[in-house]
Amino acid sequence: MWIDSHCHLNHAKLAELGTPETIVKNAAENGIDGMLTICCRMADEFPEVLATAKKFENVWCTVGTHPHDAGKPGEIAITQDQLVALAKSDSKIVGIGETGLDYFYKHSTPGDQQTSFRKHIRACIESDQPMVVHARDADEDIIRIIREEGAGSNLTGVMHCFSSGRAMAEQALELGFYISFSGIVTFKSATELQDIAKTVPLDRILVETDAPYLAPVPHRGQTNQPAYVMNTGRQLAALHNISEENMAKHCKNNFFTLFKKAK
Repeated sequence: MWIDSHCHLNHAKLAELGTPETIVKNAAENGIDGMLTICCRMADEFPEVLATAKKFENVWCTVGTHPHDAGKPGEIAITQDQLVALAKSDSKIVGIGETGLDYFYKHSTPGDQQTSFRKHIRACIESDQPMVVHARDADEDIIRIIREEGAGSNLTGVMHCFSSGRAMAEQALELGFYISFSGIVTFKSATELQDIAKTVPLDRILVETDAPYLAPVPHRGQTNQPAYVMNTGRQLAALHNISEENMAKHCKNNFFTLFKKAK
């Protein structure tokens, strides 16, 4: 029924639960039809991410540099042309990212993050692939840079693990982006986010785990895994006052509309 639109199958914490084969099998047994495993570092992580995706018919992947890693020499050295070439190198690679800006942790400088973000946007436009955007405490700069770099282009993508405010959601939707909700939307304290989720059109909504992070209720505090995406989906269905089956259908259709290389 469900597609987990964002997880990290190669993360060390997920390995504590078992092999990728175990994680994918458990997800399938819980009604998860597929998942997108995300690259955070091109220089050293991407080969393993791609190799994992290629093991499974219903797992796809991305290529990109997380804003946390944007200042690392190996990531800075990768050019836009190289990123485009990598994005086009295999049918299993269906998107670019996660990229974006994170001014909360600032593991990389804002300048390095913005340079990397612009490189990713340009690569998305050149390769005609969607972008996976990480946003934290940087909403204004993210929207500004997307407008500057993507004006008049074919740029599209998803605001992953959405936890920003209403203005960000409205502007992202206006720009043609999708909004993906993680386990955060199931938290009792997330009333503002729940109100925003109610307003996201059903043809622009996605669901994700961001596994191994942010396990939804009733698994909060545990290591998250793709099998738990149904719990977030169930919450979104309740917020939209539709059946779980209907919400799963919308999320699945939206995933394949956005990530058009995924088959």
